[in-house]
Amino acid sequence: MTRLLGCDFSSSPSKRKQIVMAWGEAAGDRVVLKQLQLLPTLAAFSDCLHTPGPWVGGFDLPFGLPRELVENLAWPTDWLSCMQYFARLSRDDIRTQFAQFCNARPVGGKFAHRATDLPANSSPSMKWVNPPVAFMMHAGVPLLLQAGVHFPGLHDGDTQRVALETYPGMWARRVLQRQSYKNDAAAKQTTERWLARKNLLHALVWGHEALPVRLKLSSAMADDLVGDASGDSLDAVICMMQAAWAHQQFLQGDVLYGLPQQMDRLEGWIVNA
Repeated sequence: MTRLLGCDFSSSPSKRKQIVMAWGEAAGDRVVLKQLQLLPTLAAFSDCLHTPGPWVGGFDLPFGLPRELVENLAWPTDWLSCMQYFARLSRDDIRTQFAQFCNARPVGGKFAHRATDLPANSSPSMKWVNPPVAFMMHAGVPLLLQAGVHFPGLHDGDTQRVALETYPGMWARRVLQRQSYKNDAAAKQTTERWLARKNLLHALVWGHEALPVRLKLSSAMADDLVGDASGDSLDAVICMMQAAWAHQQFLQGDVLYGLPQQMDRLEGWIVNA
């Protein structure tokens, strides 16, 4: 049986802010949450990627940069070459080059966007602050490449271990609209956000017209997800559910796991966007 994996990623994990991996399995028309795994280091994350397959994983970090940015900087426009070049840069190099690109552009259009950003309503993958998704990509994608996983539509690897870009905020907005459900700051971990997490989990379990798969889990796990005010555990589970949807597309004959045939093979695409 193919296992399903969802990852809430951090580019600088620690014992306080760990990477969360949600593991599950398909069971009929449901996805059963089996385990939440906490990883305090990037080395632990790297080790986890070598877990024998078959598994399909959804990872909450960008897998590509905007073509407009890459061409402007005269970086390689082949995905693998671009990611290898990107990985060799320091964070200071990335910050400097991206800031120079933004400073030359008009107010309101500082950042370049990928084609997937509009339907997913996601942050530009070149952002280095609030949230620093560029640094997440810089930390995560090289480890995925080193592990030899398969990136559908981008780079061939071990097809028993499949990595897909997912974005939990996209599914959360389908249920909650603009209502906030998480915050790392203790002072902002309100009853309203607790209720939002409970409502979001309810939609995942009992179904929602905009969520194409349903979740099954124990009462104890449900309490843990709602009780995690950072939202990291719930985000990992949503990534697992998005991976489950992608795996369903594969089982129906789609070798791209639901990614659009016409997607830009440099930029990549967010599952189910």
